[in-house]
Amino acid sequence: MPTTSLWLETSPPIATDTFEWDGHFDTIVVGAGLTGLATALMLARTGMRVLVLEARTVGAVTTGNTTGKVSLLQGTTLSSIRRHASEAVLCAYVDGNTAGQGWLLDFLEEQRVPFEVRDAITYATTLDGLDKLDAELAAARIAGLDAAEERSTELPFGVEGALTLSGQAQVHPLRVLAALAAEFRRLGGRIVEGERVTDVSAAKPAVVTSTSGTSRADQVVIATGTPILDRGLYFAKVEPTRSYVTAFRVPGGIPRGMYLSADAPTRSLRTATAADGSELLLVGGNGHPVGRADSPAEKLADLTAWAERMFPGAERTHWWAAQDYRSANRVPFVGWLPRGRGRVYLATGYDKWGMTNAIASALSLTADLTGDTLEWARVLHHRVTRPVDLASGLAMNAGVGKAAVSEWASAQTAREIGDEPVPEGTGSVGRRGRTPVAVSTVDGVTCALTAVCSHLGGVVRWNDAELSWDCPLHGSRFAPDGSVLEGPATQPLAHAPAPRADEPADGGVAP
Repeated sequence: MPTTSLWLETSPPIATDTFEWDGHFDTIVVGAGLTGLATALMLARTGMRVLVLEARTVGAVTTGNTTGKVSLLQGTTLSSIRRHASEAVLCAYVDGNTAGQGWLLDFLEEQRVPFEVRDAITYATTLDGLDKLDAELAAARIAGLDAAEERSTELPFGVEGALTLSGQAQVHPLRVLAALAAEFRRLGGRIVEGERVTDVSAAKPAVVTSTSGTSRADQVVIATGTPILDRGLYFAKVEPTRSYVTAFRVPGGIPRGMYLSADAPTRSLRTATAADGSELLLVGGNGHPVGRADSPAEKLADLTAWAERMFPGAERTHWWAAQDYRSANRVPFVGWLPRGRGRVYLATGYDKWGMTNAIASALSLTADLTGDTLEWARVLHHRVTRPVDLASGLAMNAGVGKAAVSEWASAQTAREIGDEPVPEGTGSVGRRGRTPVAVSTVDGVTCALTAVCSHLGGVVRWNDAELSWDCPLHGSRFAPDGSVLEGPATQPLAHAPAPRADEPADGGVAP
C-alpha cells in the first residue's frame, strides 16, 4: 500500500532548474513548499530576482502531505488563540487568514486550477466537545466569522452539535504548487531541488551555503516548516507533531463537507479524487509529538479501525503522515530572525492550518521586504507574551527535557550491539561502548548509525509506521541510512563505531 500521499502520487510535473553560480539575488527562499513558493512569486511580481532552494523536491514535506483544507473555521483554533492572546490578536489572525485564503483562491481562478467550494464543519460527539464548540463560536463571532450552530450533520454517526462555515474550499496541494512554480519561473525565478541549505550568514550580502556551493542575496527567507537555523531558538518555541491521513474507497455516500472533531483524538474528513477519477474519503488524525509515540503504527491502525467502523465496507487505499509545528501561543511566528541583521526572515508554527497561514505569511513577508505595512501583520508582529503562553512553552520544553533524559538513560543501559542484523522492517537502539547506536533493516539493507540526532544530541527512536529514525526533542527525522528527512537538522546521522573487538557483543539489541 502506498505510503506516498495521494497528492504526491498524482502531482502534475513541476519544472525546476539546475544549481549554477549566477551572481547576486535580491532574495533567496529556502524551502519549496506553499510558504516558500508563494513568497517567491509575490516577490518576483515586484521585480525582484529570486532563487528558491529545496532540500528534497517541491512539496515533499508538509505541503505535499496536508489534507488541503483552505478554511477559516479551523477546529478549535480560534478559541485556543483567544485563551492565549488578546482579542486584537485573534482578529488580526483571522484577518490574515482571510487575506491568505482570498489571495490563494483568486490565484487559482486566474490560473484555471480547479478547487472545490465546501462547507467547513467542526463537530462534537461529547458534552465536553460541545463546550468547546460554544467557546469556538464565541471566538469566531468576535473575529467576524458567520459560523452557524447545527444540531445534526450528514455524518453516519450521532453528534452533540456542530459549527458550520460555508464558502470554504479544498484543494489538491501539488496542483497549487505546480501553478505557483510555473508562474514564478515565467517571471524569471529559479527553483533548485536537491539543494539542502546548511548555513546562512547574515553578512552583507547574506551568504547561503548549500549542497552545491554558496549563493548570495540581499535577504533570505527560511520557509522550511521549522527554521533550520538555531538563532532565535525557534526549535524550542514550537512543538513538532506527527499526524496521519488515510484514504478509503467507501460504498454508498461520502460526506460532502470538510469535517474536523472538537473532541480528542482528532478526526478530520474530506473527499478527494483518486488517480483513476474515483472519489475517496480522506480520514486524518491521531496526532502526537514527534518521536514520542511508542508505536506510530498503532496510531495508524487505530485511525484505520475507526474509519472502517464508522464507514462499513471502507477499503483503505493510501496512508501517509504529515509534520506540523505549534507555537506556544498558537499564533505563527513570521518576520525577521533574531541576529539576522534584518536580512534573514522566517515563518513557522502554523499548527496544521498552513493552506491559509502560509499565504498570510507570504503576504506579511512580502510587505516586510518591500516596505509596505499590513495592519493585521503589524498587530501580530507586536503581540504580547502572556503568562499562559509561558506556561504552555514551559510544558512543551518540559516534555523535551523528559524525553532527552529518558532516551539517553535507556540507551546507556541497553545491551551491546554487534554486527547482527535486526529483523526486516524494524529498528532498535542499543550501544557500542558508551555510544548509542541505532540499527535497522529495511528492504534487506541493515544500517548501523550513531543514534544521536545531529541537531542537538537527542537519542532518536524508531518510527515503526514510516520506518524512520525520529528525534523526540525537536522533530528532526532521518531515513534508515541516516539521511535527513525533515526538521531543524541539516546533517545526517553519523555512521556507528565498529563493534569493540575487546568486548564481544552479546548479540542482543535494545527492546
